[in-house]
Amino acid sequence: MSAMLNKEFEHILARSSEHGWVLEPDAKRLLKLCGLKVPKFICTQSMDDAFDFAHETGYPLVAKVVSPEVIHKSDIGGVALGINDDRTLAETFQRFSAIKGFQGMLVEKSLTGFELIVGAKIDYQFGPVVLLGIGGTGVEIYRDTVLRMAPLRPEDATSMIKGLKAYELLEGYRGAEPINIEKLTHMLLTFSGLVMQLESYIESIDLNPVMCTADECVVVDARIILKGYHSLESVTAPQ
Repeated sequence: MSAMLNKEFEHILARSSEHGWVLEPDAKRLLKLCGLKVPKFICTQSMDDAFDFAHETGYPLVAKVVSPEVIHKSDIGGVALGINDDRTLAETFQRFSAIKGFQGMLVEKSLTGFELIVGAKIDYQFGPVVLLGIGGTGVEIYRDTVLRMAPLRPEDATSMIKGLKAYELLEGYRGAEPINIEKLTHMLLTFSGLVMQLESYIESIDLNPVMCTADECVVVDARIILKGYHSLESVTAPQ
């Protein structure tokens, strides 16, 4: 096992195996361990800690419920955007605490930028495959994605970025500020390395959105599904 998979890395995977996927705070800690940038955040069951973080970091903030029972947080109202004051933060905490399996609330600084998705799947035939596309809520609307087999080489990452239909937007279309292509390339290569390290442990990883600006690319949300995971909805979903 690589030195990258240190004790903390192994501990995250071990405690996640019980429910088959990695809770977002642990997913972000894992990503940070391998060199990917994530927002400053706190995961807490204490309202006082949430207030302390808010006053230190400043509003606006984003809050998300943390529960092993809730993999799709937005579907059950487990995501609150644009929190601008203590009262709204407290109301959000109280609402989240009533959600089944509540283990805490993740609070982080609200970020803006160009939304991309970076993902990976362990294909039964081809092995690890990495995806790059237009992210956020536009994923299913624009369906602008590019796939490459991992591990990625620098030329693969460049080809993926330039292969997006929206590439002109990334460059700064009609005077808009371009994103940092160098940072995005670095993120893709670092992510590819992580995927190769986790190949034996995971089914998929979704980083959506990855918020890119002229200065940086930051993973705003992350979902890691472990090998052998079967959700109730995947079992009962209509074919």
